[in-house]
Amino acid sequence: MAKIENGRQSVDTRSIRTISSSHIDDESSLGSDSEINGFTSDRQTDKYGFIGGAQQHTEESAQDLPPQVLRQREVKWLDMLSHWDKWMIKRFNKVRLRCQKGIPPALRGRAWLYLSGGKVKKEQNQGKFQELDSQPGDPKWVDVIEKDLHRQFPFHEMFVSRGGHGQQDLFRVLKAYTLYRPEEGYCQAQAPIAAVLLMHMPAEDAFWGLVQICEKYLPGYYSPGLEAIQLDGEILFALLRRVSPLAFRHLEKHKIDPILYMTEWFMCAFSRTLPWASVLRVWDMFLCDGVKIIFRVGLVLLKCMLGTREKLKACQGQYETMELLRAIEARYMQEGFLVREILEVPVTARDVEREHHTQLKRWKKNRGELNFKSPPRMHGARIIMLAEPPRRQDLQQNPTIVLEVPQPTPQLKKGKEEKKSKKKKSMKKSQQVVEILNPYSLPTDVPPPPSEPPAPPPVISETPQTVPQTVPQTVPQTVPQTETDPLHQQQAPPTDLPPAKESPLQRSTQSLSSTEQDTYL
Repeated sequence: MAKIENGRQSVDTRSIRTISSSHIDDESSLGSDSEINGFTSDRQTDKYGFIGGAQQHTEESAQDLPPQVLRQREVKWLDMLSHWDKWMIKRFNKVRLRCQKGIPPALRGRAWLYLSGGKVKKEQNQGKFQELDSQPGDPKWVDVIEKDLHRQFPFHEMFVSRGGHGQQDLFRVLKAYTLYRPEEGYCQAQAPIAAVLLMHMPAEDAFWGLVQICEKYLPGYYSPGLEAIQLDGEILFALLRRVSPLAFRHLEKHKIDPILYMTEWFMCAFSRTLPWASVLRVWDMFLCDGVKIIFRVGLVLLKCMLGTREKLKACQGQYETMELLRAIEARYMQEGFLVREILEVPVTARDVEREHHTQLKRWKKNRGELNFKSPPRMHGARIIMLAEPPRRQDLQQNPTIVLEVPQPTPQLKKGKEEKKSKKKKSMKKSQQVVEILNPYSLPTDVPPPPSEPPAPPPVISETPQTVPQTVPQTVPQTVPQTETDPLHQQQAPPTDLPPAKESPLQRSTQSLSSTEQDTYL
């Protein structure tokens, strides 16, 4: 049911609402693209930025780690990124293991850039992206790119708005690639790859990540004719014979060509097939170990959906089989299950290369030479790094936010030193025990000699003239006085009176007549 919201007519909250970017003032106070597009605070996003449960099974699939475990992994990854070349050359197996466990979300974008070699490529081509970004681009590709922008993750808050920040950056990255590789141009499957990268890094970093994926990980996938993806489809089918013979025989019986079900899987690196938690884990391993991870994921899905006789009873023909592969059960795409199955598939990079040579010979025999000769495929981050050794400065981590801190002047340093010395002096003074005179001392208080035991306390009677006090002859009669002591100013106490007995009043005033036990100041 329609309703009026913020002065605009809006439909049901479950539908996507879009407005033209031309109606939005550039200086509008609206913040995120979801607000610009009509999504208000009542539309909740998940922790990945998807609105209203657009990513199926994400909540059930995600495996939340305890915060302390996440912090420990972040510290380990920060150490690896600080000494990246040493870790990649000497301890790559440890890097692979940590990628299999999952890269911490806070460092995923940076780690992807280092794994793919995009960081080195960016440092070796300073200013290249800005140069490409400033050019208008080929109108043929620009029109196609603009039509595809709103189709890339429309339920993600970054790309939900037409003309929003996410779509603008996506356009810049794809247009720059058509200028960087004009012989390839633009392929629609590149848009979700670039969008996933943009969710984790700035536009320039995403551009170089896209370059590495298209040139090193999946070469020829996006070239005219799509010959490379067809060749990998035959490789997948051949590997399936070893992993799941039952599924292989079923697909062969119904003559289902691999290109019918694996094109979107491979060209989009499963970004439009799996729940998002599983997509991120697959990409962590894919950028570390190369295309063999993509093959393993495809083999796991085919084995789970077609690997048992009970499953095959439900799909007796080609149509039923294709429908089954388009609607993969959620339990097989769950993050924990999928990662375990991927690691158990016995397919290595050597197996992929061996099968590649076999299928390439068969291709040339049946169809002739390839029309587009793609560069050789690199199987993983370590191979990419060894093929193009980086310089030390290429791997330095440049901060994205730089704060200029003014250097302290010598005068300020002197002032700080003086303050510190004053604090030290005050601390020393406070540590010394200062003897404070008793302002409530009685007129008969006389300090005892240091060598003899203290004299008995004086006896106080009703009249001050009759207070007896025995004082040794060697003690001087001068007693420290305060300015506010009127009794000492009037007269001195007699010293030749006999000692008197101790009275109760004397006992009650002993604390006032002793300066050593005075606690009232």
